[in-house]
Amino acid sequence: MGAQLRLLRRRIKSVKSTAKITRAQELIASSRIVKAQQRMQAAVPYEREIIRAVTGVVSNTASVDHPLTVARETPRRAGVLIVTSDRGFCGGFNANVLREAEALGGLLRSRGIEPVPYVVGRKGITWHSFRGREMGGQWGGFSDSPAYANAKEIADVLISAFSAEEIDEIHVVSTEFVSMLTQNVVVKRILPLEVEETAEKPETPLPYFEFEPTAGDVLDSLLPRYVESRVFSTLLQSAASEHAARRRAMKSATDNANELIRVFTQQMNQARQAEITQEISEIVGGANALADAAAGKE
Repeated sequence: MGAQLRLLRRRIKSVKSTAKITRAQELIASSRIVKAQQRMQAAVPYEREIIRAVTGVVSNTASVDHPLTVARETPRRAGVLIVTSDRGFCGGFNANVLREAEALGGLLRSRGIEPVPYVVGRKGITWHSFRGREMGGQWGGFSDSPAYANAKEIADVLISAFSAEEIDEIHVVSTEFVSMLTQNVVVKRILPLEVEETAEKPETPLPYFEFEPTAGDVLDSLLPRYVESRVFSTLLQSAASEHAARRRAMKSATDNANELIRVFTQQMNQARQAEITQEISEIVGGANALADAAAGKE
């Protein structure tokens, strides 16, 4: 009985230590979500204006014939930018992204297109390296707080590979931040850009441009910035989602640890009560034996 009590005490102590760690991780993630949301919201006006600028240039051009907007007739290879985290403790955050990337890879192969992974985040890099899969590019160390320079570095590699016809399409698999409780894995194609004609009027008037020397030169400058802004927005969305997922996972772990502590404490009390009952029974039995012995002597 004593051994069981010692075992339960050790378990309670161990679980309490774990609960302290998960609680600290939860508080850290909670504090970082606010900053991540602010950075995400601060980037929205820039992304919106550069989209308006690109749309305005395309709308004021009779025909758009730019390498970043021309779809290849027979695409053979597609770059897939997979955005994961550098650290764990975030539940199914990375597993969901990698699962969706695998599904996209299967879909591309069914079309006769070979996917080429470009991976952001140490978790995704480790996952691909463990399986011996070659990567077109890999970046890590900034998943929870990306800078624009990181997005530019990634975009430059993707645009360079696309322009050199090493890849014919570029897709992104990442996590979109909806709310503190909801983050969705999204798959989108960023290159080649799709130019669609529509009769619908925009909510705000599009800017009018006069081109000097040509619209193509303007697009040469604008489209790389457009891709950079899309990648940067993706990284910011993923960072906010990572913190939210980690907070939720750590809260769940803390709650589970507290429940284990309650169960172990209850078991320890029951074992202690059984031990006390046994001791009392032994004392009573001894007293009765002494009484019987005394009665026999008389």
